[in-house]
Amino acid sequence: MTYTLPITKAILEKAKKKKGGLIITVDGSPEAVLMSMEEYREYESLKETEEILADKKLMKSIKQGEADLVAGREYDWEDVKKEWALSDAKKLQNKP
Repeated sequence: MTYTLPITKAILEKAKKKKGGLIITVDGSPEAVLMSMEEYREYESLKETEEILADKKLMKSIKQGEADLVAGREYDWEDVKKEWALSDAKKLQNKP
């Protein structure tokens, strides 16, 4: 879980400029890292990519989808909605 904690502007500016973040120590031992939001977003993106790559079932589906595109097995979203009557289903969900 992520928490928000106010911090001095000087430390924040240093964290923004320092690539890799600032290591926060307690009694000389590294305990935490302070990084810019940009770096945090990059870190979160990398974590998500690792999770996807580690999911064998998902990777198999992605590879199958890529093979389908190469083979020309693709469908226009509007055609899919018509075939499955998705626009009607959405209207029914919104009725009181």
